[in-house]
Amino acid sequence: MPRPCKDRCCRSYRNDRVFKPRGIPMHELQTVELPLDAFEALRLCDAEGLDQTAAAERMKVSRGTVQRLLARARRTVAQALLERQALVITTTNRSTDNACLHSHS
Repeated sequence: MPRPCKDRCCRSYRNDRVFKPRGIPMHELQTVELPLDAFEALRLCDAEGLDQTAAAERMKVSRGTVQRLLARARRTVAQALLERQALVITTTNRSTDNACLHSHS
């Protein structure tokens, strides 16, 4: 039996976010999902410029967890861009249902 997933502190969003290629209707696209925790790791490390240790402290997880989430996020975003897929950032998933969510302005 696997260990239970540790809660991860992530910025809260009201709804899922979707990014898709311009000019192609959504119903014609394949979608790829990016969980909120992976998106948060990507945001903290790549957009805010935090190192993995600082991002791990903000998310209240280990640096190794951030490293895995970041690799997953980068791979998923690259796949969506290269294969012209819609990228859906899901705001709820098994690892964030009971997570420490907080708002940022």
